[in-house]
Amino acid sequence: MSTFIIEGGRKLHGEIRPQGAKNEALEVISAVLLTREQVTISNVPEILDVHNLIELMRGMGVHVTHPDEGVYTFKAADINLEYACSAEFVARCNKLRGSVLLVGPMLARFGSALFAKPGGDKIGRRKVDTHITGFLNLGANMHLDHGRHAYVLTAPDSGLQGTYMLLDEASVTGTANIIMAATMARGVTTIYNAACEPYIQQLCRMLSAMGVVIEGQGSNLLRIHGRGGELLDGCSHRILPDMIEVGSFIGMAAITRSSITIKDTAYDELGVIPDAFKRLGIRLERRGDDIYIPEQERYEIESNLDGSILHIADAPWPGLTPDLLSVMLVTATQCRGSVLIHQKMFESRLFFVDNLIDMGAQIMLCDPHRAVVIGLDNRFPLRANNMLSPDIRAGIAMLLAAMSAKGTSRIGNINQIDRGYQNIDGRLNALGASIKRED
Repeated sequence: MSTFIIEGGRKLHGEIRPQGAKNEALEVISAVLLTREQVTISNVPEILDVHNLIELMRGMGVHVTHPDEGVYTFKAADINLEYACSAEFVARCNKLRGSVLLVGPMLARFGSALFAKPGGDKIGRRKVDTHITGFLNLGANMHLDHGRHAYVLTAPDSGLQGTYMLLDEASVTGTANIIMAATMARGVTTIYNAACEPYIQQLCRMLSAMGVVIEGQGSNLLRIHGRGGELLDGCSHRILPDMIEVGSFIGMAAITRSSITIKDTAYDELGVIPDAFKRLGIRLERRGDDIYIPEQERYEIESNLDGSILHIADAPWPGLTPDLLSVMLVTATQCRGSVLIHQKMFESRLFFVDNLIDMGAQIMLCDPHRAVVIGLDNRFPLRANNMLSPDIRAGIAMLLAAMSAKGTSRIGNINQIDRGYQNIDGRLNALGASIKRED
């Protein structure tokens, strides 16, 4: 197990660029299964989850080339269906959350797909009912294969049929999976209560470039005009900068009391993220597509208009993404004032705060979903600590805490951080951090 060794208390300075968006990458890479033609995708983050998905697709027979960093070409002309139905395939899917996104394209193109229990972060219940219900609405049948420990989905002989559906929740991966399945269905598929995150909008733009007519892009009401079994065309696509990294770097600047510039952020796609950090007292300036965060003497958490404690909660887009609440929580520990962090979606994502409490943070964990942070205004700096990363977002929050703390901290199980952040130690060290990787 690899470990980060962090010498905290250092000021940072300079410029940093966010990687390509992890969540978008998993979706658009899965979509290459919908065509036999070549697809080129650029600004692909070189992270563990993406590499694992690409290797899984290579095993399925997808021809992949890597001509430059962040650039991949895919050609899914000859898929090994025998392997895609094997126990080995299921076992590999069990270890990768993103593998769930292969089901929609496989069902659309080949009329069958295995739905293995996906792996990923241990952050509580992550149900897949939305995915399966959407496939059943399109006419698929399903049964449980006990031998392979997976659901088997099959389309009728006539193919999937477009229909109207109202999703039980605005699931991002569920919406993406259903959209991809609907691209080759007969007729029009209408999805109401669809997720409308930038990742979904980018997937729709890519599918449009591949010849699919999609109405309502950017809204929660989508209409996909299926191609009646006809394969999609090839295309080129560029992935957006990762808004979670942008938010992480904003929090990093504040908790280390540093001045940095985040380059090429695709600012117009960040939604409420900049304003959410401003409510913690962080000043930031938009400079074209860059964000400049100046060093501040004090970060004052806002109160609500009636004087009550600030309440920050996640919500479906255009609300605040749940992936940034861990970063906002750890940032608030060194601001002045109090804030209630409400993680609505996942019931285990706040359990990492015990590590922050051991470091001297003033946090009251109310229940699995809510924590009150009492900011100490940097009057009592965090203390160094030894920790284990339980998931990607808690891992980066722990790393920010360690960079702020006095002394030497250790974070184990950093493969969780590597799953979502590309060469994070190298990029932060270039700003003046001291992070060593010990294998």
